[in-house]
Amino acid sequence: MGGMCRLLRFVLCTALLVGTSPGAYAAQQDDARATLLLTVTDPVGWTLPEVRVSLTGPVMREGATNASGMLRFEGLRPGTYRARFSGDRVVTFERDMNVDAGQAAELDVALRLAEPPVEPPPAPPLGPAGQPRSASLVSLIERELIGDDTPRRESLVACSGNTRSTVLQLNEGQPQRLYENAETSLYVIAGEGAARVDDREMPLSPGSFVSVPRGVPFTLLRHGRRPLILLSVLSGEPCEQAQ
Repeated sequence: MGGMCRLLRFVLCTALLVGTSPGAYAAQQDDARATLLLTVTDPVGWTLPEVRVSLTGPVMREGATNASGMLRFEGLRPGTYRARFSGDRVVTFERDMNVDAGQAAELDVALRLAEPPVEPPPAPPLGPAGQPRSASLVSLIERELIGDDTPRRESLVACSGNTRSTVLQLNEGQPQRLYENAETSLYVIAGEGAARVDDREMPLSPGSFVSVPRGVPFTLLRHGRRPLILLSVLSGEPCEQAQ
């Protein structure tokens, strides 16, 4: 009889210990933690390291993908999360995801690559400042007038910083020139000719002005028997290096 009582007490105690109500069971399920494993790639499948991931939802988490493009979040509460993916190499992207209680979820995310930044070209070096100058172009031309047997003569008028001014005298056409980093301004003093700028020919006569942007090829042609005489101003390259 005593043995039977002890057996009944054991059974009753065990039932009390293991028995749970439906409400308690649901609470335990809500508290169960989950794991999320993310793998981040580019559109062709290459993994992307150093992508920042911000997770918002029942709990907040942040991290960055490792060298294999993977990131693991552990101890998450079940629920809906929003993940934000960002980084210097990718276009920022957001998506929602569900995390189930007590589960280990794996998710692959493909991100678009960001366009590389466009860097401005380096500024050209600045030449030394020159001295203030004043001169008579008529006197300079009379003093250094080109001879019939000389195809080309150039006389320096001023040189300062990145601007070079010269008087250019031509008995023959000048071959095509192209300045990648300098603007050219031409003012006709005497003679006649033409300027061929980017396949467009412009007639030249005394008083004509031509502006040639950087990176545009141009050619000078002489017409008639008199020399073509121009004031040429080159801006954008150190004046002592300009040719």
